[in-house]
Amino acid sequence: MHSQQIGYAILLVVVMALPMPAGEVDETELTLRVATAQIPVTRDISTNSRAIHRALDFAIREKADILLTPEGSLSGYTPKFDQAEVDKQLAAIVKRASNAGIALALGTCYTEADDKKCYNELRFYDAQGKFLGFHTKTLLCGSLTKPPRGEINLYSTRPLRTFEINGVKVGGLICNDMWANPQCTPMPDSHLCQQLSDSGAQVVFLAINGGRNGGEWSEQVNWPYHESNMRMRSAAGKVWLVTADNCAPTDIPCSAPSGGL
Repeated sequence: MHSQQIGYAILLVVVMALPMPAGEVDETELTLRVATAQIPVTRDISTNSRAIHRALDFAIREKADILLTPEGSLSGYTPKFDQAEVDKQLAAIVKRASNAGIALALGTCYTEADDKKCYNELRFYDAQGKFLGFHTKTLLCGSLTKPPRGEINLYSTRPLRTFEINGVKVGGLICNDMWANPQCTPMPDSHLCQQLSDSGAQVVFLAINGGRNGGEWSEQVNWPYHESNMRMRSAAGKVWLVTADNCAPTDIPCSAPSGGL
């Protein structure tokens, strides 16, 4: 694993050796070289795009197969954003990545043209720039009141699915999808990581943008809760897990580890 710190951003490359899918006669291992970007996520799309391009610089230099970015890394973590500007910046990012032969697992909020609904997405593109589809955040955050308040009322969801990157079946999750924090959502834990494992995923990409305030609860409860859930659920499902968290604001620790396990 190779890492580089650029200011407050941390970029990592994780090389994974993966067994061939069941039934394949080739006994050689598949490998996937993954770059993950712990970068600042703001509500300014141009600023976010520049951060993603800096992450791409690193991914290209390290000859990564795929780059993962945090939750909402392009649009910002908000349902209120300029869709036309997201589309413009996204097209430039995908073009540059495909020119370098790098796939993307890119976190952004997005309003889909087919139903005009807003989703919190992890969008997958292959190394040629072909759009493979997206995962939508499923365990949406909301208050424990009845009815609940919060993002649970602002984003739509779609069914869980898998994708293929360089012959490897992968899945995507977004933040609370992994740990089902009982303080943050009234929705039941549907064990999404295990569902992806049961669907044949060998690698799960987790885009994070966790709330924190730098206090004792964030440090002594939330971080360990997030980390232990990632470890236990990836071990239970026997899947590789790759994570990327938002690092803004930069004067307090992130909400969860970024990297691979």
